[in-house]
Amino acid sequence: MSATSVSATSVPSGEQPAVVEPANTGPRAVDAEARRLGFRLTLPAQVLVLFIAVFPLLMQLYISLTDWSPLSGVQWWSAWSQWNGFANYTDLASDARFWSALKRTAIVMLVCVPAEFLLGLALATLFADEFPGKRLFYSILLMPMMVVPAVAGYMFFMLFQSGGPVNDVLTSLTGFPITLAWLSDPTLALLAVMAADIWQWTPLMFLILLAGLVGVPEDQIKAATLLGANAWQRFTTIVLPKMKVIIIIALAIRVIENFKIFDTLYIMTGGGPGVATETISVYIYKVTTQDLIWGYVAAIALAILILLSIAAVFGMKQMAPGKSGGKPGAKREGAA
Repeated sequence: MSATSVSATSVPSGEQPAVVEPANTGPRAVDAEARRLGFRLTLPAQVLVLFIAVFPLLMQLYISLTDWSPLSGVQWWSAWSQWNGFANYTDLASDARFWSALKRTAIVMLVCVPAEFLLGLALATLFADEFPGKRLFYSILLMPMMVVPAVAGYMFFMLFQSGGPVNDVLTSLTGFPITLAWLSDPTLALLAVMAADIWQWTPLMFLILLAGLVGVPEDQIKAATLLGANAWQRFTTIVLPKMKVIIIIALAIRVIENFKIFDTLYIMTGGGPGVATETISVYIYKVTTQDLIWGYVAAIALAILILLSIAAVFGMKQMAPGKSGGKPGAKREGAA
């Protein structure tokens, strides 16, 4: 008896033979295969990005554990011959100039970022409503952000000269001749740098906050108005909570950028008078180009990277859904 006849007789009469589908044709198998295909297609790009991100970091860590410099007479990959362990990090902990530069950077950040945030929020609140000439004023307000930082530094360098426009305006307002040497005084020079930074980067804060403000649901604000809430109550109970993530992002961007302030400051003061306006970026630049202690510079840069990474992680945790009052619908479930 042939195989065909055996197969035919094994099925009872009047019943259709069962169709067995291949094991790999279900929806889950198709999704898994699609994910595998996507991974294979993006693998070269992922490897390239990983190399670009990881290799400089590993190289910096390697150099930070040596006394290597371009004048040492050896290539960087042979820097192990000048291995010093963690000596650069112990020197960093006792470097008074480094801590002073870090302190000045923190002062600039603690003054500029809140000022930019408050001014940006006030302007965003104003521009959320329609008024005549809004587009024109909007364009004018964004212009400082488009100026090259080095050009902005030169502009404010001229403004804060002893015979510059700032002293002329103060003379007109007070009626007394004022010839303040803004950029030669340790305190006034830092204030001038802060003024330049606030002028240039308040528009960025304004732009980010305005994008968050226009995304606040209008129906909730109208409902709160009907319930008798005043403008301040609507702002604090509806607008600010809805803008929490946007606010954290805006503050994080400006904190990180303030740590990197260099162009404007260097053009205006060069870190002087003396080291009165020397921030961490200017200090790293001077140690890199003047002292040529690249191993020590690598240690400084890694320390700053770790510090900013901790701040970024903290900011990300603040953006977590649990920080805004628990899971959505929790109150409803409790009420039920």
